[in-house]
Formats: sequence, C-alpha cells, structure tokens
Amino acid sequence: MKPYKMQKIEQPILRLPQVNSMGVIGDPGCEGLGTYNMKVYAGTLEKSAEDDITLIAGDLVPTGNAYYYEAISELTEAIAYNDVYVLRGNHDTGAYMDYFGRKNYALLAKDFSVVVLDNALRTFEPEGLELLKQVLEMDEAQRVIIAFHIPVPNHFIRNSVSEEEFARLKEVYTPWKHKVNYLLCGHVHSRFEDMVDDIPLICTGGGGALIEDVSADIRACDVEHHMVHFFMEGQELKYRFDNLSENAYDKERKVPILKENLEKTVASELMAHLKYLMFADRARRRGMERIANLFDALAASEYHHARNFYSIMQSQTPFTESVKSFIPTETFEYQHYYTMMEEYAEEKNAPLTRQAFSGAAAAEKVHAELLKEASAIDQFDKETVYVCPICGYVMAGEPIPERCPVCGGPKRQFEVFQSKNDTAEK
Repeated sequence: MKPYKMQKIEQPILRLPQVNSMGVIGDPGCEGLGTYNMKVYAGTLEKSAEDDITLIAGDLVPTGNAYYYEAISELTEAIAYNDVYVLRGNHDTGAYMDYFGRKNYALLAKDFSVVVLDNALRTFEPEGLELLKQVLEMDEAQRVIIAFHIPVPNHFIRNSVSEEEFARLKEVYTPWKHKVNYLLCGHVHSRFEDMVDDIPLICTGGGGALIEDVSADIRACDVEHHMVHFFMEGQELKYRFDNLSENAYDKERKVPILKENLEKTVASELMAHLKYLMFADRARRRGMERIANLFDALAASEYHHARNFYSIMQSQTPFTESVKSFIPTETFEYQHYYTMMEEYAEEKNAPLTRQAFSGAAAAEKVHAELLKEASAIDQFDKETVYVCPICGYVMAGEPIPERCPVCGGPKRQFEVFQSKNDTAEK
C-alpha cells in the first residue's frame, strides 16, 4: 500500500491528473498539539479520506520549531488516508520550509486548480502573485481556487489583510476573474461563507483549535468542528462543510486493552485531581497560601491529563445537543442509584456513606432540573449559580437561603458562579 504523507513542495506547479476532490482542514494546531485538540484533527483527517488529497489551510503548529513540525508530521502520517499538502499560516514560522518546501505553489488537479499563496505576514508575496498570474493564463486552468491563510476583507470580521493588500491580489486575478471559483482561507476558529468581489469566500478554521465567537451572528455555540470538501459535480466545482460526527476518530477506543487502561487512567487522574484540591483547601484554611496554590496547580494539571485521556474515549455530540445528553445520567443517579446506595448504607449501619449519598442525590436532582432548562441553550437565563462547598448542593437564581437546605452550610461559604454576558447579549 502506498504510504500517505505530508508533501514537501519542490516545484511551483504540480500536476495531479488523478485528483478529483480535495479536503480542507483549517487551524488544527495553533493552540497546541495536546491530545484534546489533536483528536479533532485526527477526526478531520479521517473525514478527508473521502477526498483524493488534503490541504491544511494554515496554523498546523503552535510555533514553527522542529519539535512541533516533527510531532505533527508523525501524527499526520500515522492517520492520514491521502496525501497532505500544507498552506503556511501565521503560526507556521521558523523551520516551515525545511519540512514543507515552497510557500507559494499550485496544484493542477484533473478538473480544477488550487493556487496556494502565502499571506501569513498579512501580505501577498510577489512570487505568489506572479505564480497566480501564470496559472490563470493557462488554458487548462478553468476552475481555480485561490487559497491563503488570513482572510481578505469581508462582511463578518476585521481580522483580515488590508484593503490595499487585497487590491494587489485583485489586480492579478481580475483579467481572469471568471476562472476564479472560490477564495479559500482559515485563521478564524470558526466558519463562514461570504461574497467578496462577487466571488464566494469560504473561511474554515474548525480542524482542531477551540471554536470561538466571530460575531453576534456567528457564535461558538452554533459552530461545530468541521472540514470542507471540494469536488466536481458534472462540470461545476462545488463544496460542502462536513461537521465531525460523534464517532469521529474512534478506532483507538475500540482496542479493548487500550480502552480498559484509558478508563483506569482517567479515574486515577481524577482521583489525584480531587486529592490535590482537598489538600489545597486544608492548606488554605491553615493560612499556607503558597502550598495551597501549588496544590491547586497540581490539581489543574491532573484534570488536564484526565481530559486528554477521556477525549480519546469520548463520543463527541454536536454542541447544541450536548446539554440534553447529560440529563439521563443525572436522573438515574438521584432516582435510582444514589437512593439504592443510601438504603444499602443504612442496612450496613454506615451513616456517613448514607449521608453522602443522600446529599448527592438532592444535588443531582437539581442538576437534572437545571440541565433540562439549559437544553434550550438560547433561552437559559440563570446568570448566577451557587454551590455549597460542604455537601455540593446547587442553587440557582435569587433569593438563596441563608443556609444550605441539605447540610446547613452557611451562605457566606457558598461558591458563586457568575456568568459573563453571552456574545448575543453584547
């Protein structure tokens, strides 16, 4: 079987007569190459297997030293099902050319062409603009995608190249504008579609980095991690977005021994997280702030370890559907499991265990009620949530009691979780 790999571009124009489609992945690594982000990237690589080649639309790594390029190359080649081409982003600095070669190049597929231009420094290089002109002049280049990292000016965001810089690009393609089917970019950790100079602009940055709010109209909660497919349909070059499904990149959790040990490791890391937090509380009550701070940090580290391991096992659901997916577990706990354990503890004369399950059941019932409200994400209006640090009971809204209704803990000790305004409210 042919080994698929990341391509190092040596020539300005590559002819790929067997290529009929292209997958595009935006911004997989600019926020780091941790397991949590890389699982998303792995999922997009699997989806891109539907296409003949893959193009990374920039920000493959957090910063451009050899260590990160080696790491991402090794991971990509272990997972990719087709050849992977790279477009330089503003994070892809340093040793980029040592690994991927030319920053400006063109791919001439069977029925369409892709001209990759470097604008990572917010300017189009003369070499790239000259190459674009050369490709557009070719009779064989009738359907062209112009790809670059940082968007050109558009109707959604200001984080773009300048109007003057866009004018330089337009000056080159205008004589052959009828050949330019799409402008393609990344950089923004979201997705949007626009018309710029009467040409469709496709912006995709959902290949690994955490999705961010773009505007009041394009919120993080409305956008999933995703990729884009470009393909021929008859004589027309088309595209479609493809969101990651809940089973995106699930092959590693299907290996029984791996799955078993991942579950054990998550439990171990979370137990360490809890132990460190509890010790931090003890230290803080004794006035030992520096020790408490250290253990808070260690607890956070253990949580992130657990998150990385858990992310490999997790079945990802679309964000807007995720809240309601937690309700059955909370309901089962307070209606059945905790009640059963409370009764069993009472039979065994274990009053502390009985008390712990009784208090937790009361809290889980509130959890389920709040989750039911929150499942209508846009209508959820609880801005302040209180948690009793003694027993974990949850209270939302105003007024709240002077003491916890479960354990009697005083109001002055309640932990307060105050929301910031959502993007839609700004």
